[in-house]
Amino acid sequence: MSDFISRIASAPISWGICEVPGWGTMLPTKRVLSEMSALELPATELGAPGFLPDDPVQLKDQLAEFNISLIGGFTPIVVHNKAERQTTLNHARKTAKHFQVIGATYFISSPVATWDWAIPVALSNDEYRHMFEMFKIIDDICGEYGLTQVMHPHLQTTVETKTDMDRVLNGCDVKWCLDTGHMAIGGIDTVKFAREAADRVGHVHLKDVNMRMATPVLNREKTIMQGVQNGLFTPLGQGDVPIAETIIALEKAGYRGWYVIEQDTAITGAIPKDGEGPISSIAESIDYLKKYVASALASA
Repeated sequence: MSDFISRIASAPISWGICEVPGWGTMLPTKRVLSEMSALELPATELGAPGFLPDDPVQLKDQLAEFNISLIGGFTPIVVHNKAERQTTLNHARKTAKHFQVIGATYFISSPVATWDWAIPVALSNDEYRHMFEMFKIIDDICGEYGLTQVMHPHLQTTVETKTDMDRVLNGCDVKWCLDTGHMAIGGIDTVKFAREAADRVGHVHLKDVNMRMATPVLNREKTIMQGVQNGLFTPLGQGDVPIAETIIALEKAGYRGWYVIEQDTAITGAIPKDGEGPISSIAESIDYLKKYVASALASA
């Protein structure tokens, strides 16, 4: 458990980097990378299109400038709909090939209802069967390119609620990105999941949640963007999710992968001054992980 601190990373969305129109101001790439480096974060996920260069050489050079490695990237896929089968597989192969070239190792898939993120509806048994088949095929594609697929349950996708998650967990073998925030909002006990399904966890996103603000988002009364802009996700240790207990359960079960601080953030006002803004929240989260969680692990 002693190497826990070295496996803490982050993602550009924690700095407000998101391509959704109206989300907020996107900070310059070099500022974000320099702040990650200042916080001694060794690795990052890819982030929104355009945040990092598409050209592999330029991307690697830019990350190397700040001594940061690349973990992988969030990849929406449509896997329940037979009509989208070939489009999805083409997209998965193209993305996996690109990830291999740029040095990523994780293909973080999220099963959206449609490519433009329409509100999901309950799936039929046939749609679930197709979903499970597609996860297996994408696993195989990822294997060809030296990647691991990890399925990311997420608000406003076809794997959103506890019912959805239980169906996928029990219906196929796909590895999981255990996202403490999205899974807690969906009704999962993340500590119990970590204890009972640790062998399925291939990657971890750490989010803490103000659960009082989660219900309107889950009930479609507010969008995810509105929730984030209103403070849905808090610094780690300041919300309602049992972050420490989840990590302890995973570590006890033998998990040795990344813990990516992925605190969805939106910058809606003026651009923060250097040393202020998202870096402050991430620093609080890192402090919580180093001082509280690492201490708890040492005595566990």
